[in-house]
Amino acid sequence: MRKLPQFVNGEYYHVYNRGTEKRDLFLDSYDVSRFLKCMQLFNTITPIGSLYELSFAKDVTTVVNKPLVNFVAYCLNPNHFHFLLQQKQDCGVSEIMKRLGAGYAGFFNLKYKRTGALFSGKYKVKHVTDNDYLLHLSAYVNLNDRVHEINSPIVRSSWGEYSENPNGFCKTSIVLKQFKSKKDYTTFALDSLKLMLDRKAEDKDLSAFLID
Repeated sequence: MRKLPQFVNGEYYHVYNRGTEKRDLFLDSYDVSRFLKCMQLFNTITPIGSLYELSFAKDVTTVVNKPLVNFVAYCLNPNHFHFLLQQKQDCGVSEIMKRLGAGYAGFFNLKYKRTGALFSGKYKVKHVTDNDYLLHLSAYVNLNDRVHEINSPIVRSSWGEYSENPNGFCKTSIVLKQFKSKKDYTTFALDSLKLMLDRKAEDKDLSAFLID
């Protein structure tokens, strides 16, 4: 059995998974919106139960207090997802992934009248070991749909938070503070994307760019 790394508070991790048998995880815009809501509302040290139970709360903003992790970047593709996370609380990464996996799979199976596993086994994790790795990984995750040349209206990513809209739930400052402006970062990210696509076209080993 594959063993997950020991998670350390303050450290960064690339977390990703796909649908079982490469099936789609998101079949419409409501599905992906539901997953995004789970990402935000399950990210708290306070157990909140299901989103259905949470809908009866008088003030949802009081539920999400200390986060388990910082979402630095994410991309939700139809059949797989990528997160760049920073652990904030002990067992934060494993706890939010457990909540996301169980919560979303329960919703999906009920909606589509299916049973069984939705995700392809345990999520995969890679420890981000240095800052250069962190910066290039942010580009890879933010633009992951373009890396895989996925053209789908269902795709959602944090790219807009980095390039245009400041409103969002990602801790973009972790990356953006290292650039003079958002424009400088977008130039860096798009250059990194071009390099990845060029390597992909040449059919070379892309392991350094975390193609899963």
